[in-house]
Amino acid sequence: MSAYPAIADHGMVGDLQTAALVSSDGTIDWWCTPRFDSPSVFASLLDSERGGYCRLAAHLPGGQEPVVRQLYLSDTAVLVTRFMAPGGVGEVADFMTPLTTGTPTDRHRLVRVVRGSMDFRLTCRPRFDYGRASHALERTGEAAAVFHGPGTDLHLQVTGPFVLHPASRACAQRAVSAGRDEQLDRAERGGTDG
Repeated sequence: MSAYPAIADHGMVGDLQTAALVSSDGTIDWWCTPRFDSPSVFASLLDSERGGYCRLAAHLPGGQEPVVRQLYLSDTAVLVTRFMAPGGVGEVADFMTPLTTGTPTDRHRLVRVVRGSMDFRLTCRPRFDYGRASHALERTGEAAAVFHGPGTDLHLQVTGPFVLHPASRACAQRAVSAGRDEQLDRAERGGTDG
């Protein structure tokens, strides 16, 4: 997929306070948090090098590319990105839970394989304030980390261990078989944003 996919190649998930754009290759390339008018956490839609992103997609052997389709579950705001390949069919379901007073909003990314098996790869590389602000990355457990940005923290949880890289990104890979669902990425936003 292009470094700058067309808006038509995106779905949107939101929580009545903010929204994220998810490209058809499984990349969240636009997300401001905690509100629509807040500085960005992911903005690779504007700058593929410095903007930041969170990609969760099927990883096929030998550089093969799956056939990909996006759709919304009927009567919901749950966006499904479906990856189809000879060895299996897998899905990433993206959604946010609505904000209630005093609680942070969660962004969820669930993986489900409906046929065969597939490897899924997660790379979370936030860049706060349109890539202008630095941040610190702290491991808070075997399967949890916090990206500390200016005025807001991004809490990341995955199922199972993951690797933190010096370039302030977190990566994980899982083999998922039919009948198993995994929450490969859950992000909670904390802190305040002026």
